[in-house]
Amino acid sequence: MLTALALLSLCISTQAAVYPPLTVQDSSQIIVTEDVKVPVVLGVMSRCPDAMLCEAVWDSVLQRVGDKVDISLSFIATPNASDPIYGLTCMHGLEECAGNVYELCAAKYHPSSEWWPFLQCQNYQGRNEIGLPETAAKCAETVGLEWETDKARICAGEDGQGEEGIKLLQESVQNSIQLSIKKSCTIIINGRQVCIRDGTWYECEGGHAAADFIRQINEEYDRLNSDD
Repeated sequence: MLTALALLSLCISTQAAVYPPLTVQDSSQIIVTEDVKVPVVLGVMSRCPDAMLCEAVWDSVLQRVGDKVDISLSFIATPNASDPIYGLTCMHGLEECAGNVYELCAAKYHPSSEWWPFLQCQNYQGRNEIGLPETAAKCAETVGLEWETDKARICAGEDGQGEEGIKLLQESVQNSIQLSIKKSCTIIINGRQVCIRDGTWYECEGGHAAADFIRQINEEYDRLNSDD
């Protein structure tokens, strides 16, 4: 016959076997990782018709997969030490240099959910309006920016000739040179040139419609975020 003490010991041993002791996980050991977005670079000139068409296609792309993309602009111009304002020659004139500056400053101080609609608004006004101070102010208001006090306006200056904005443009042009971007619009996805629009579409092995770029973004996103 088991004694009362022996029965109690048996009961405790059985419970310990069925219900292991509780452990508290150290919250400092929990690592939350964010998905890697696909870097996309558009090599453009703000007053270039091909760039505007290219950006219209990418507007459709971003509506579908914008949350998977980190998009940026890289501007094309020719370094020109004799130019007294920009130190550059923009193919479509000084107003294009100014348009480039407005877009770069907007991109620096605002998320793509704000600067991309600003760019699209400028395009919608027509290529001859891009780079004008009144166009920038109108489009800033359209997307909900307080333009007079906005950091992007201070960056760009009143007429697209702000010191910070000019420096951004010069750096952007150097980036285009380093990436061998010569045609507007050149599309680079995750470091690989995938398509060019210059009078016509060419060197677009994966296609040049919005659906083609959406497919490429999805494939690259899955590759970047795979566990393999």
